[in-house]
Amino acid sequence: MTEPTSSTRHASGPADGMPALDIRAVSHAFGTRKALDDVSLTVPAGSFTALLGPNGAGKTTLFSLVTRLYDNRSGAIHVLGADVRRRPAEALSRLGVVFQARTLDLELSVLDNLLYHATLHGIGFGAGRRRAMELLAQDGLAERARDKVRNLSGGQMRRVEIVRALMHRPRLLLLDEPTVGLDIASRAAVVALVRALVADEGIGVLWATHIIEEIGPGDRVVVLHRGQIRASGSYEEMRARAGGEDLSTAFLQLVSDTGEAAA
Repeated sequence: MTEPTSSTRHASGPADGMPALDIRAVSHAFGTRKALDDVSLTVPAGSFTALLGPNGAGKTTLFSLVTRLYDNRSGAIHVLGADVRRRPAEALSRLGVVFQARTLDLELSVLDNLLYHATLHGIGFGAGRRRAMELLAQDGLAERARDKVRNLSGGQMRRVEIVRALMHRPRLLLLDEPTVGLDIASRAAVVALVRALVADEGIGVLWATHIIEEIGPGDRVVVLHRGQIRASGSYEEMRARAGGEDLSTAFLQLVSDTGEAAA
């Protein structure tokens, strides 16, 4: 095993027992429109937590606050104990993110995309290349390392984005609608890859989605609608709210006051 850089050691070294993500009383507005209203949620370390909500619920806004694309002026956000406002470099070094929009450079090779990310996190070329090839091999993409990204399928691109997010060994992984636009087989492969990270490496995952079929027994579920948390709990607890019916029924009950359904 290669010796981790100072960046990767720092990213993986918070105290045991801390939640991967802790959000308390966060609100955010765009002008007069409130996108988030007093949102609080926790992602335990080593958990798969689904942030379930229809399009426009505020999921992307929340991710933008966690990753410092927007500044949270209310409440507090901690990534493994590090406050994203007061200790942004430390907090961001501990998380990896896959945004809904594709962000790979299509004209660069898979490997070059990963090495560029490694450089941004202070990982040297040799260590970065070893880490990239290790992750690509684990994901079955090592033979595509020299291929231009534009020659990959949509599912393969998304898997490379997940690999890129793991380059600096984060303990929290944020994924914003990661399977949008993928076919059924590719979607299943991406879901399986992320679940394996939780089971095998203990990474905390916040998976934002409007696709209820991606959520299963044992998952934690947070329902976000119109910028507010409507409910949170285990998959089994959420089903119990609907009298033992499926999660779709429970979700529709939680948002029925607006007459809207999931997208």
